Amino acid sequence: MTGYDDNNIFARILRGELPCGKVHETDYALAFHDINPQAPVHVLVIPKGKFVSMDDFCRNASAEEIAGLWRAVGEVARTLGLVEGGYRILANHGGHAHQEVPHLHIHILGGRPLGPMLEGGDVPPDGTFTR
Repeated sequence: MTGYDDNNIFARILRGELPCGKVHETDYALAFHDINPQAPVHVLVIPKGKFVSMDDFCRNASAEEIAGLWRAVGEVARTLGLVEGGYRILANHGGHAHQEVPHLHIHILGGRPLGPMLEGGDVPPDGTFTR
C-alpha cells in the first residue's frame, strides 16, 4: 500500500469539504451511509486518524483509537437495529481485496440475508483448498 493521501474522499469528508449521510460520530470515528450500497443497510465507519489500512491502524493507532473505532462499529450496528437479525463487517486491504479508498474503512452490511461471503468462493465441506 502507498502512504496516506490527504486528498482521498474520506479525508475530505472528515475535514467537512464533502457532505456525507452521517449516522454516528465520536472523537475517534465517523459513520455514514455508503453512496453505493450493496445491502439495504450499508454504512462505512472510518477512524478520524490518518490510517491507510487495517494493518496500518493496528500497527500505529493508540489503544484509545482502536477501542474507539470498534466501539463505534458496535454502536452503529445497534442504532441501525442490525444486532438481532445479524450483520457483516468487512474491511478491505489493498488491490487484491479491491480497496478503493486509501483510508481504513469498515463496511457494516445488513438488513437482509447476505448470502455467501465471497462470490465464487465456495469452501469445500472439509474446509481445505487446493491451489
